[in-house]
Amino acid sequence: MSALLEISDLALAYGDVQVLFGVSLEVREGEIVTLLGSNGAGKTTTLRAISGLRPARGGDIKYRGQSLLDVPASKRAELGIALVPEGRELWPQLTVRENLELGAYTKGARARSAANIERIYGLFPRLRERQAQYAGSLSGGEQQMCAIGRAMMSEPKLLMLDEPSLGLAPILVDQMFAIVRTLHGTGITVLLVEQNLQKALEIAQRGYVIETGRVKLQGSSSELLADPAIRQAYLGL
Repeated sequence: MSALLEISDLALAYGDVQVLFGVSLEVREGEIVTLLGSNGAGKTTTLRAISGLRPARGGDIKYRGQSLLDVPASKRAELGIALVPEGRELWPQLTVRENLELGAYTKGARARSAANIERIYGLFPRLRERQAQYAGSLSGGEQQMCAIGRAMMSEPKLLMLDEPSLGLAPILVDQMFAIVRTLHGTGITVLLVEQNLQKALEIAQRGYVIETGRVKLQGSSSELLADPAIRQAYLGL
């Protein structure tokens, strides 16, 4: 598999506070790759840098061999990069359908908006039932479906999910990871940030462990699950 995304020596700061220190990772076409680590490790910052929401201070981000450093966030979306942010960040006073429609902001996606909405309703029948309801009145699981659906409206090749199981009841966590599997099965490459290490490594092919802005460990999911340091630090085993 060829590399869809390559990050090399990525450095990033918020003002004078450096958050990422030379992060390097790769996501190959058709993979699910997970970024693991505790709160404040730099996982969300890495996704924001890829999507263009935070400027890099050093290093490079390449998508299909092209550097993204001078490419604005809107153009990155047109290239096929979509982020489902932590906390969903829906427009609460707009309906489910309006939130979905606003996800189709690239020219090509707008032309296929109606067909894409139908495809998303096929993936998430609950959203069809709730399409006229305000997004702010949805349950946590429904809001997450809506946030993922909104990202899917831009027809991404690389879908980045930031803590999709956060705040969900245990039964909904299982459903959320099943949804990620389904999306991956449609040919989408997934970069997943998730604190539920066990669940993330069950569906990912590979993972990177980030601690204090640095990649500390990387490997296949089975290797990481078997690593004594990982099991002790993140699984309490």
